[in-house]
Amino acid sequence: MDACIFCKIASGGAKATIVHESPDFLAFEDIHPQAPVHTLLVPREHLPTLNDLRPEHAPLLGRMVLAARDIARSRGIAERGYRLLANCNADGGQAVFHLHFHLLGGRPLGAKLCS
Repeated sequence: MDACIFCKIASGGAKATIVHESPDFLAFEDIHPQAPVHTLLVPREHLPTLNDLRPEHAPLLGRMVLAARDIARSRGIAERGYRLLANCNADGGQAVFHLHFHLLGGRPLGAKLCS
């Protein structure tokens, strides 16, 4: 995946402000933040979309969600609230086709999308 910017960041071939790193994923600051806290969590394995997940990815996803929780705590947004979001494919708003979660917080994020 030579053209994938998230693969380049994960391999150290492109710069990013890393906030968490593990053997199978990393978290870094979004370069176009939509909130005071906007961190991306990205698996090192190139998985284009949520649709490409397999059952064996379940532990990875669990670790990523727990890391998002810990980042929210460390950034001081856990108690007031935050959003963890994954877009899937073009109609779902996905712009970079490498699975990633957006951790957003630090301001009110608007109306509920679902209840």
